[in-house]
Amino acid sequence: MICVIDYKMGNLHSVENAIRKLGTDCVVSSSPDDIRRADKLILPGVGAFPDAIKALNESGLFDVIIDECNNGKPLLGICLGMQLLFQKSYEFGESEGLGFIEGNVIPINAQELKIPHIGWNSISLLAPNDKLMCGINEGDYVYFVHSFRADTSDENIVCNTQYGEKIPALVKAKDKNIWGAQFHPEKSHDVGLKILENYCKI
Repeated sequence: MICVIDYKMGNLHSVENAIRKLGTDCVVSSSPDDIRRADKLILPGVGAFPDAIKALNESGLFDVIIDECNNGKPLLGICLGMQLLFQKSYEFGESEGLGFIEGNVIPINAQELKIPHIGWNSISLLAPNDKLMCGINEGDYVYFVHSFRADTSDENIVCNTQYGEKIPALVKAKDKNIWGAQFHPEKSHDVGLKILENYCKI
């Protein structure tokens, strides 16, 4: 069973519907017990980083997520949920993240391009043999909605995109089954569903 973590910061049910479409049991929950019982976790998110961290701390889920993932449970962060995996964010000041992946979250420097970055962009594969990239091809398109990006080393990046600068699109924590997608796989049609299917099969 996959638990989609509910901390009041995202469109949870579109993720739930995508997982159920793949034939995988899924629950949307804010219960620490459900998180502990689940085989895998998904951390979605829409909004501002400081608000999300505050919500996770106030609900007690921050420590539960860290404990479960440090004990080997897979996790997939989506959009803001991906950004929460990093050490710090500089959105509306400085905030501490979950710290699973080395690096920070900073504003996109898109020069004359519109911010937020909204729309379909192609991806370039840095780690084509990653478990989530099975059946994914160089140049496939996925759907983004964001104003901030991860600033991290290439060894943590599975694939990236370009929007005025290099944008990490999918990242992975070293030595852990923890991934983050800056794009929305649940809104990325067949490519996104394939990535979610790959995650379900881990």
